[in-house]
Amino acid sequence: MFKNTVTELLNTALIERPDLFLIDFSIGTDNHIKVVIDGDKGVLVEDCMFVSRAIEHNIDREEHDFSLEVMSAGATAPLVNKRQYKKNINRVLKVRTASEKIEGTLTEVSDKEITLGWKVREPKPVGKGKITVKKEAKIAYQDIVEAKVMIKF
Repeated sequence: MFKNTVTELLNTALIERPDLFLIDFSIGTDNHIKVVIDGDKGVLVEDCMFVSRAIEHNIDREEHDFSLEVMSAGATAPLVNKRQYKKNINRVLKVRTASEKIEGTLTEVSDKEITLGWKVREPKPVGKGKITVKKEAKIAYQDIVEAKVMIKF
């Protein structure tokens, strides 16, 4: 009953703000509500406050004792939603599949797959020395075990 109420309030808040989307949602045994959101243009503190108020201000504290935590997906957290890939185009990702690990710049995102690009130094086909070669990999979402944005300083 309590979880249904919180779920409805959360869904209503996300309908009101279509730029935000849910990454994780749980309610612990002690009625600790934890909501993790992301946004097409990132998440501001005000966005977390909006979602928090949408839930907190519509539940009677006399009836339910609860704690509420609303946060954005961390910069180092793995990507779990297709919408997260779109907002990270042109950033470097480290993608792990069942058979390999690839680090490259996210260049394209479609409904079925992502495209990573990177450069490598390879021996020249003829003669001595090396040349820089552009590589590309298309990876289907279902093949991605884990994908993380690489933070560069």
